[in-house]
Amino acid sequence: MPRTSAKTSAKTPAKTNDRQDPIQLLTPPGEAVSDARLPFDPADADLPALYRDMVLTRRLDTEAIALQRQGELGLWPSLFGQEAAQIGAARALLPSDMVFPTYREHGVAWCRGLDPASLLGLFRGTTLGGWDPRDVNFNLYTLVIGAQTLHAVGYAMGIVRDPVGPAVSAASTAAAPAVLAFLGDGALSEGETNEAFIWATTQSLPVVFFCQNNQWAISAPYSVQSTVPVAQRAAGFGLPGIRVDGNDVLACLAATRRALHTARTGGGPTLIEAFTYRRNAHTTADDASRYRETAEEKEWAAKDPLARLHAHLVSTGSADSAYFAEIEAEAQTFAEGLRARCRALPEPDPSLPFEHTYAEMTPELSRQLAEHRAHLASLQEISGPSGERA
Repeated sequence: MPRTSAKTSAKTPAKTNDRQDPIQLLTPPGEAVSDARLPFDPADADLPALYRDMVLTRRLDTEAIALQRQGELGLWPSLFGQEAAQIGAARALLPSDMVFPTYREHGVAWCRGLDPASLLGLFRGTTLGGWDPRDVNFNLYTLVIGAQTLHAVGYAMGIVRDPVGPAVSAASTAAAPAVLAFLGDGALSEGETNEAFIWATTQSLPVVFFCQNNQWAISAPYSVQSTVPVAQRAAGFGLPGIRVDGNDVLACLAATRRALHTARTGGGPTLIEAFTYRRNAHTTADDASRYRETAEEKEWAAKDPLARLHAHLVSTGSADSAYFAEIEAEAQTFAEGLRARCRALPEPDPSLPFEHTYAEMTPELSRQLAEHRAHLASLQEISGPSGERA
């Protein structure tokens, strides 16, 4: 892979920012800086690999939006602008750790090795899940806001209380597994999230809550939910809170790596706030121009996470033009294959929702399934084999 072996170090003196200011280790122009609140050596991260992750994740997002506009997907929740938060957090995980996502963690899914076509199937309607969470320790997408935080806490309780269960069977001898739960700022107003914080703290569970504060819960700004930063709210539940620049992949990596280490070694939970921005609409069914100002969007475009890491790699000689060309070529090939595989996803059997509701079919579901099949057969009789009405 054509990249240089130059190492990066943060030469700028440590900041003296107020505790509410997000910790930043990589500035928008691409300069590595230090912050005494979160010591980290950039040489401890594979920066070209992080850049590749972000480029391919953004291309996945771009192609999915195009597919939705072409009628191939019913809906798509974009992550545009949040790539650094997701890639940084995901690359701090160990294989034995368990992830509980929302419905927007496409970059985390990529880092866990999940087939991107599985994500598209969920929004195409060819599956109600798409993958087995145990295969890559990445739980199913959760559409109910905040519900995954309690699922994560329950799994963390299993790690502590069931030492012979599946939660720890794959753990290495060097470290016990931890749990990483993703949530958006809107989930902070849900009762499930507050309950999860309380349970995790009072029982000192090995779980990290990673909040991507993209500042908009659909059309509701964060200011209508709270008058203080997300990380500051952690103190009310008795757990540590840390606020990082969510467009800075190094800060997100460093904060999550430290929090997961704390969790694995019995130090309890942490709440991380990645202060970022959702540059696209909430979903493809939303129109963000109705509630956001153009000036705000331009301001955040100048803080783009890919652009700042690209600038850093160029200025430090950590990657050359051949490497960037290789990544662009890989992204193009990836996109072409993804489009083809999306369109080739098989139509689901109408019986699947009934057959997979429970491990074993109940009598009531059997009755409903028989009625459903009879109904579909009657429609076929009316329309005829070609699908046209007889």
